[in-house]
Amino acid sequence: MRIALSQLTSGPDPVRNLGLVREQARLAADAGARLVVFPEATMARFGTPLAPLAEPLDGPWATEVRQIAKETGLVLVAGMFTPADDGRVTNTLLVTGPGVETSYDKIHLYDAFGFTESTTVAAGSQVVTFDLDGLTIGLATCYDVRFPELFRAHADAGAVLSLLPASWGAGEGKRDQWDLLVRARALDATLWVAAVGQADPAASGTAVTGRAPTGIGHSALIGPDGTVRERLMSGPGLLVADIDPGEVATVRAAIPVLANRKLR
Repeated sequence: MRIALSQLTSGPDPVRNLGLVREQARLAADAGARLVVFPEATMARFGTPLAPLAEPLDGPWATEVRQIAKETGLVLVAGMFTPADDGRVTNTLLVTGPGVETSYDKIHLYDAFGFTESTTVAAGSQVVTFDLDGLTIGLATCYDVRFPELFRAHADAGAVLSLLPASWGAGEGKRDQWDLLVRARALDATLWVAAVGQADPAASGTAVTGRAPTGIGHSALIGPDGTVRERLMSGPGLLVADIDPGEVATVRAAIPVLANRKLR
């Protein structure tokens, strides 16, 4: 399966960000991709007041993403914010395209490094996978990468690929942690990991203030053996690559960590 990872810089305006989604989706389609994955907070970057712009999954923003999927023939994964019952929002991944329609609400909220996502965001509780062209694919978001049990749950559900949209917080040692964690999660669950982050705003001349996690770039496609197959740098870009689902069975035969587990 050919997939595309769109490392972009979201702004505060959801309508303008839809323009980026359309542009990148068309490039992904032209490159022969079947699936294109956008970062967490594609709808609007962190640091923007979220409650006023949150929309339900049948609202205008998601409807336009569905239209882009229809125009390009792709399955699109994009981070947005939906209203929660308590006045907060939910950090949601919308998955939409021909024959596919689902969503995932971020389970593990980024209450770390001096940022408290849970102040404005309500946590999800459900592990979500979806099927595309006979392959099962798992969904995770950013801080979820620190919790290997989620990726093992994807594998237990039959997934050969986990998608990880993110808006990674900058700071000392944070890029090293990102690189280590995305590779470790591939090895923990012996599956492909497609980790796509927001580009570093500074790389495209965008000034961002405050402590909100607005991205560092370095999106990557990781093989089920933990090796980096493709990677972007800090600035905006589109990574297009092929994954071989057969590698998952080969690696699991050689490194049967899932079968050898004692604790669950």
